[in-house]
Amino acid sequence: MSPSSSVDGPSDASSASNADGVVDVDGVTEVAHVRDRRRVLAVTATTLFCSALIWFNYAAVLPQVTEEWGLTGIEAGAVFGAFQAGYLLSILPAGWLADRYSPRWVIAVGAAGTALPSLAFAALADGIILGVALRFLSGLFVAGVYVPGMRFLSDWFPKTVRGQALGAYIGTFELGSGLSFVFATAVAEAVDWRVAIAATSVGGLVISPLIVVATRDAPNRVEPTASGIGWSLFRNRPYLLAVGIYAWHNWELFGVRGWLLAFLVATPAFAATGSTVIPGLVVGAMIVASGVGNLAGGWLSDRIDRQAVLAIGLGASAFVSAVFGFIGGLTTPLLVGVVLVYGVVLALDSAPTSTLVTEVVSDEHVGTALSVQSLVGFSTTIISPVVFGIALDWGGYTAAFPMLAAGALVGLGFVGLLGRTVRS
Repeated sequence: MSPSSSVDGPSDASSASNADGVVDVDGVTEVAHVRDRRRVLAVTATTLFCSALIWFNYAAVLPQVTEEWGLTGIEAGAVFGAFQAGYLLSILPAGWLADRYSPRWVIAVGAAGTALPSLAFAALADGIILGVALRFLSGLFVAGVYVPGMRFLSDWFPKTVRGQALGAYIGTFELGSGLSFVFATAVAEAVDWRVAIAATSVGGLVISPLIVVATRDAPNRVEPTASGIGWSLFRNRPYLLAVGIYAWHNWELFGVRGWLLAFLVATPAFAATGSTVIPGLVVGAMIVASGVGNLAGGWLSDRIDRQAVLAIGLGASAFVSAVFGFIGGLTTPLLVGVVLVYGVVLALDSAPTSTLVTEVVSDEHVGTALSVQSLVGFSTTIISPVVFGIALDWGGYTAAFPMLAAGALVGLGFVGLLGRTVRS
């Protein structure tokens, strides 16, 4: 079957339709309202974008906060880690809620709950205790945006174009992450770090009611038949393999993001500038390029095959990671070019993996399945930067980056196992 070229779904004359505008696509009945789908995608993606600005705004102003509050490195890291801890703690309940209730209400509460503590951080935080508490609360609520958003979109978009929709959605996370560094850094330098935090937080509060009033639940949404977590997920071999692919994808992706700036600052091309601003902008551009990779990966997976795109993405990123530590001597234009390509290939497999998860589990457990995937995947992001640092101390960047490539190759092995499982 050849998927449609439009993210709105199939619209050819051969699709069965009734007076209510209902069509049947691959046995899944959906309402053929193109504008509804576009609106749902636009509003949900914008909500994630605003939340991603909050996710990384503290990291962008960390030097100013550290200096003003007199924080040690450990204390400054604790404020950053509090957000991650809140996210990991609430990600499973958020997915379960999105399965049991309307995802748009979960998203609305999540967006507002992410923004309000961040605005309080800008206005009131004066030290590590209040700073940790407020960042933890923001992280606790942001889980109500990311995974429930994927659940919401999977309800609206048929499998033939779901990869594109999730690719665009996840790509806005990358876009918001990259622009958060750029925008917050610029505002903090021009005005004040508190203004920068506030400016990147208010969008989440503004967008929150819009997702309730401007969207609606998909007409074909499957209501859960039981109140449990859905333990059958852990007997679903294709699902478990998809979770493994995502975990090793994150191992490589966040290992790169954790250390890329340090690597660039140490290269001759950027060391001569004596500043971290320009390499910091390059890192931001690389994260934005990952948004392009998400969109491209989702689009390709709709047109060829999910597993093929997973193999291409992980294989390409593994190759770049394996050689990246050896290219520090390149000229600035070449180095920047490689970094941008790196950003694209690192994200090619992200949207296809999440899309695959929505296809191999029952509709009533999609939110929970995506939550478990996210929990396992983000857990590896705690470990891989540490392993990178150990390898860096032992053999420098030429030894450290191949450790990330090894993770991508393990993920590639999971893709092979997935292919065998599907064929059998």
